[in-house]
Amino acid sequence: MSNTNSGKDLQKRLTKEFKSAWDQLKEGEMETVFSFGEAYKNFMDNGKTERECVTEIIAKAKAKGYISFEEALKKGKLTAGEKIYAENKGKAVALFVMGKEKLEEGMKIVGAHLDAPRLDLKACPVYEDGGLALLKTHYYGGIKKYQWVAIPLAIHGVMIKANGDKVNVVIGEDESDPVFYITDLLPHLASDQMAKKMGEGITGEGLNILIGNIPYEDQEVSERVKLNVLNLLSQKYGVTEEDFTVAELEIVPAGKARDVGIDRSMIAAHGHDDRVCSFAALEAVLEVDEPNKTVVGLFLDKEEVGSMGNTGMESMFFQHCVAELLSLQGSNSYISLHRAFKNTKVLSGDVTAGFDPNYPDVLDKRNASFIGKGVTITKYTGVRGKAGSNDANAEFLAEVRNIFNENEVVWQIGELGKVDQGGGGTIAYILANYGAEVVDCGTPMLSMHAPLELISKVDLYMTYKAYKAFYL
Repeated sequence: MSNTNSGKDLQKRLTKEFKSAWDQLKEGEMETVFSFGEAYKNFMDNGKTERECVTEIIAKAKAKGYISFEEALKKGKLTAGEKIYAENKGKAVALFVMGKEKLEEGMKIVGAHLDAPRLDLKACPVYEDGGLALLKTHYYGGIKKYQWVAIPLAIHGVMIKANGDKVNVVIGEDESDPVFYITDLLPHLASDQMAKKMGEGITGEGLNILIGNIPYEDQEVSERVKLNVLNLLSQKYGVTEEDFTVAELEIVPAGKARDVGIDRSMIAAHGHDDRVCSFAALEAVLEVDEPNKTVVGLFLDKEEVGSMGNTGMESMFFQHCVAELLSLQGSNSYISLHRAFKNTKVLSGDVTAGFDPNYPDVLDKRNASFIGKGVTITKYTGVRGKAGSNDANAEFLAEVRNIFNENEVVWQIGELGKVDQGGGGTIAYILANYGAEVVDCGTPMLSMHAPLELISKVDLYMTYKAYKAFYL
């Protein structure tokens, strides 16, 4: 005979429903979620470029007793629990907590990226036209160009003067600073523009930044507005137009990270992709002291443009770091390096697309991530037929699931769009190519790659809990 509860009992035992993470918080965790969100907002305000993020990460690491990679090499030996940071050209950094086991036994890595879609200044950016001074840009990463017009912008970056001095530039963030602006057409004159496809209405060459209008006082010189701007920059920073040719200057939305919603449950900021996973991984790795396996927080550059270059995951930087540490443990062979990676397990920390009720047709709702339902495990990314993806195996997925369940991490499964809709990529496949076990695991978000992106505070917190559980 059956009883009236048997169906409900069976349903509870056999089916899986991903529920709101807000409903699953333990006593006292609500306050933790909001305080963690405040710390994250502070990190985002201070780290609007990859260089600024690296500075923040190293400062936090030093406060926790980390020593530089160079100091570790000079010491000539490693001890369990030793904490080391390895900086890569000011734009990437790896944090190591040495384990009780030898490196050959493998590592636990959470890898994320610090770069974000933005506008970069061209090498010869400053020009004058129509009585206005402007800056030429080249966009970085996948952006919708029309989103960057008619919003307040700031300039961040470094310039190198002829004498070798490096100048840090930040204009547009302080309330007393001016901001910058890319103009758009008024609707009255935009009939031709509005008849174009959305992706063609604003061109890449049209993303020129307005920076001045007052001419230099000497009426005998040419391009007086441009000269006045250069003079003001020279007075403040001591730079010349030639210094722009060797500069790294990024254009980002001006302003601080802000709470979103009457309930303050969400955060809008530039660069959640992928600084949300970076911050979660940073806070998690800084709480590790004496692990069995070596624990690594890996914070990289250039993911948004294919992970190429000497600060991206495709570079040899991380392999070189591991090889040097193996050498300090008395292992100098390629076989040792190969074994270290073969025995390594990785969470590739990167964001994924959350279900958006305004655009429901691009996601398979049964296999989509939802805002507020916790950290997302993504078995594969890639595009159309999983091309270019790391497709994690069932054994490692099951291991990660069990870790999360045992540590009360609220998690969900999601994929990046419908099968033939499109897709994306992360650094997962690169570490998998080294032989490591890798799966994507990160925060769901809305408005990805927009100037301002959106996340839920509870998803941020669960991402941190997930990484911490994985490390421990």
